[in-house]
Amino acid sequence: MRRPAPLPTAPDAPARTDAATERTARPRRRDPEPPIPLVDEPALPEEAEGADTERPTSTRAVWRAARARRKALRAEIRRFTQRSRRRRIIWLGSLGAVVLLVGGSVAAAYSPLFAVEKITVAGATTIDPAVIEAALSDQVGTPLALVNSSEVKAALLAFPLIETYSLEARPPHDLTVRIVERTPIGVISSSAGYTLVDAAGVALSTTAEQPPGQPLVETEGGVDSAAFRSAGLVVRALPEGIRTALTEVRASTADDVTLTLSTGLTVVWGSSEDSGLKALALSAALTANPEASSIDVTSPDVAVVG
Repeated sequence: MRRPAPLPTAPDAPARTDAATERTARPRRRDPEPPIPLVDEPALPEEAEGADTERPTSTRAVWRAARARRKALRAEIRRFTQRSRRRRIIWLGSLGAVVLLVGGSVAAAYSPLFAVEKITVAGATTIDPAVIEAALSDQVGTPLALVNSSEVKAALLAFPLIETYSLEARPPHDLTVRIVERTPIGVISSSAGYTLVDAAGVALSTTAEQPPGQPLVETEGGVDSAAFRSAGLVVRALPEGIRTALTEVRASTADDVTLTLSTGLTVVWGSSEDSGLKALALSAALTANPEASSIDVTSPDVAVVG
């Protein structure tokens, strides 16, 4: 009997690599990109393989390469300094605008565009405002910023009734003069007549006859004495109703001011201290004793009625 031949064994399969699998597992290798030249240089002809000689670089090519390098460097500098240059431009523009605005305002203020065309007097009651405006007419046409305060003061010195004043410029063409008039306290009799004075002793006017409503002031030492200053403070502290009825003020010292009213009432005031309280005490005493002939308010807490 014939023995069967043994079964053939499968040959060892060689390791096969699928091309697709290999491409997936192994990244594709890319050739490095050639460097980009700074300048467009003419391509050199290919030399024979194995040649030992090189072509020399021309002077023009070197100059072109240096110029291209300088251009690239300037472009990089501009790119990196763009923010600082923008910030500098903004600052310079803002500064220029401020300088232009200030310079234009100053130039306009000193130009005829803001010249005085109208003068207004405020606060005048005794003095006619038109007379003051006429005295200041020299300032018409002067720029508001160039109004001469010394000239204004010299013009207002002609009005003794003006105690203080202030100037207000109201663009574009108005100049306002605010004045505070002196408050007369009475008249002083002399050989020249009756001189109206204020609490500081400034003579306001002189008339031949005693002005109505102004009391006669008699003090020791004249207008420069302490007695006169005390009497002036007392008169200015009187209520309006008592002030209009006042006919005479006497004082030999600063502590013995005496008042006389048109009704014949004598008021012993004393010094000018606590004049506000003494005025209230006098008003209350007059209300409670309308027929009184004398009232002593030297002590404002206790008024003595006689």
